[in-house]
Amino acid sequence: MIYPVILCGGAGSRLWPLSRALLPKQFLPLVSERTMLQETVQRLAGAEALTAPLVISNAEHRFLVAEQLRDIDVQAHTHVLEPVGRNTAPAVAAAALCVTAADPEGTLLVLPADHLIRDIARFHTAIREAAAIADQGKLVTFGIRPSGPVTGYGYIKRGARLKEAQNTYAVAEFIEKPDLERARQLVAAGGYDWNSGMFVFRARRYLDELGRWRPDILAATREALHKGVRDLDFRRLEEAAFGACPSDSIDYAVMEKTRDAAMVAADFDWSDIGSWEALWAMQAKDVAGNVQRGDVYLDRANGCYVRAESRLVAAVGVKNLVIVETDDAVLVTDKEAAHSVKDTVEHLKANRREEPVSHSRVYRPWGYYESLDSGAGFQVKRIMVKPGARLSLQMHHKRAEHWVVVAGVAAVTRGEETFILRENQSTYIPLGVKHRLENPGEQPLHVIEVQSGTYLGEDDIVRFADDYKRA
Repeated sequence: MIYPVILCGGAGSRLWPLSRALLPKQFLPLVSERTMLQETVQRLAGAEALTAPLVISNAEHRFLVAEQLRDIDVQAHTHVLEPVGRNTAPAVAAAALCVTAADPEGTLLVLPADHLIRDIARFHTAIREAAAIADQGKLVTFGIRPSGPVTGYGYIKRGARLKEAQNTYAVAEFIEKPDLERARQLVAAGGYDWNSGMFVFRARRYLDELGRWRPDILAATREALHKGVRDLDFRRLEEAAFGACPSDSIDYAVMEKTRDAAMVAADFDWSDIGSWEALWAMQAKDVAGNVQRGDVYLDRANGCYVRAESRLVAAVGVKNLVIVETDDAVLVTDKEAAHSVKDTVEHLKANRREEPVSHSRVYRPWGYYESLDSGAGFQVKRIMVKPGARLSLQMHHKRAEHWVVVAGVAAVTRGEETFILRENQSTYIPLGVKHRLENPGEQPLHVIEVQSGTYLGEDDIVRFADDYKRA
């Protein structure tokens, strides 16, 4: 059997302000109404001999992943939680250990959750070709024919063609991301493909090679899995052991060292959506070369990507710009400078800004909250609680809260009291009093919360009971 392994790590900071630490690009609907994670899982439908996906994600994103899979009626085979990010080599080692425990001959199909692939039939054909040579002990990557001298990807030099399949080759050399002149030379020479970062190999074969070249990574991951715990539907890696694991990619740790690296020359359109320019390049354009999404008005604009999330955006007489609007930040950049957005994010982080971390709407396992207004000593939020869900039983040391129900039915715990609130009813939660908000109804519950106090940060929460086992 082939076990798809979906890697959900990564910050996607080059797609700020849409992609943020608490809601990175793989969980966003960038090219359709489905998120990139959902697109990745759904394109596996119809492929031969595939199991349900194994998902590797940061613990912070566990409920977001689970919710998005539920939305497309998919149950993960296994959902492994990383306490910290350690790149792809340890993440895939954890998946391989899980698979070999139940199926020593199992094959892994490793897929990042944030790639865009066109022509699903050809993608499935490439999987079959890769699996056939993986059965012979090869560690296979997918090479993408270059459309031009791109500097953002590593390159693979094709070796001898393998006899087993028409589109498969030995890997002669991996080349790091080149500068522009070197990229032009590689494309002109021919025989070089982009390294897609997708892989197929036997789980046990990968562990053998990882143990040979990076035994420290294998040992640390094995210990983290052994000491980890099952938490609801998740398998949580033990924090101390995994935190001590070296951080390295599959490419550096194994693929560039093994003597059994092979490549399928894939003939489908592919992008890792690594920048706004890449997203523009992969989408349908109007006659002036513009891509637009949301409430957008364009006049004499050419070659632009314009996206409006919360209000009208008008662009007049501009060329080759990326304009992305969210309710708390706006990005305007030349497409050729779009790769530098990551530097902007680092600047904002250094200045302790919230915009790189979260949107004004923050998703939680019970629903979401969004900030509406704030000032000295107060903050106003809109809270949505899903049917049947409830917040933790909690209290605050430094703030009081006033709740007003605007839609739905709320079950409220306040100290020793429990009572029901309906639309246009309200209650007051004094500082230091235990409380809980629950939705016992069949429709979403919407509450306006007014906080007042000397400190209004999210870390002023003491939890006494929590359905989601948060600290």
